Amino acid sequence: MTGNELRYIEKAHADGRLAGDGDFTHLCREMLESYTGTRAALLTHSCTAALEMTALLTNVQQGDEVVMPSFTFVSTANAFVMRGAIPVFIDIRPDTLNMDETLINDALTEKTKAIVPVHYAGVPCEMDVICSIAHENNVYVIEDAAQGVGSTYKGAALGAIGDFGAYSFHETKNIISGEGGALLVNREHFILPAEMIREKGTNRAQFFRGEIDKYTWQSIGSSFLPGELTAAFLLAQLEAVQDITDRRVDLWRQYHQALLPLEASGQLRRPVIPMHTSHNGHMYYVVLDHRYDRAKVIAHLDGAGIHAVFHYVPLHLSPAGQRFCRQHSTLNNTEQLANQLLRLPLWLGMTSADIERIASALTVALRA
Repeated sequence: MTGNELRYIEKAHADGRLAGDGDFTHLCREMLESYTGTRAALLTHSCTAALEMTALLTNVQQGDEVVMPSFTFVSTANAFVMRGAIPVFIDIRPDTLNMDETLINDALTEKTKAIVPVHYAGVPCEMDVICSIAHENNVYVIEDAAQGVGSTYKGAALGAIGDFGAYSFHETKNIISGEGGALLVNREHFILPAEMIREKGTNRAQFFRGEIDKYTWQSIGSSFLPGELTAAFLLAQLEAVQDITDRRVDLWRQYHQALLPLEASGQLRRPVIPMHTSHNGHMYYVVLDHRYDRAKVIAHLDGAGIHAVFHYVPLHLSPAGQRFCRQHSTLNNTEQLANQLLRLPLWLGMTSADIERIASALTVALRA
């Protein structure tokens, strides 16, 4: 909590406006547009909803293909499967755990509708290459920037580089509202269709701006709006976005320094951040050497009162992934890294002493 969340919620209640698209929603939109440089930032009730909107905006149809990594949350694929599309999984890079941009061209077919880079742990994918491939092949770029608020690629905000970007404000993210998300629309001609899809397929947004005298059903759509209480909480967080990001990055750097000896001894690998990017300190993970049993390491840390966890089960190994998707060639990096990755606690209330204790406990666990 930054300090203003409850005050803003109280004001939203006093104003008597709890449904979506009130004053707090508009203030959040303005802040996001200013902060990211996007053409339009539309609040949604989740990042999942934002991704589902992109599937509608790009007119994804039955049998279309969407290229993405398998090492991601289920929503990345589900948003397109719901429209009848087929996610095509490519492998990830061993350094950043992001989609391997060198594999994209071979995965494209005449049915490819979009490429969906996932900025894992808030570390940017190689967007210049990805956008160039997309442009050459006339396909969309939809950034899954759920973890990327506050990160940049060559100075550009994640989510504001491709055709669309999707943010998450789930309580596990850096900037939170409990549940919540945003769709960044980076092409002017998509703004009005996006507003309509978000408002049940109506031109209600234009009506409230005074651009038309009544609103009617115009297109396919659904209700993707968050309520004003969610937006009120989010505004307080967005006002502190730089302070939150700076603090998380500081904690991340402390981890990075404390775990250098374990990397030097070959027991684990620390995260890799490309020089031309900046990250938001969303997550600190390590990749354990293959000789370690991750479950035993987690159990040892748990015994020391430290909650360390693994991350995604690759989607291509899931029942739904095998039913609805296909993989392009082998996914060796995905499978290996998913089995060796260990996430360590990272949140704003942590202290330097906490990090020292965790590093020490991990050192002991790897000797056990």
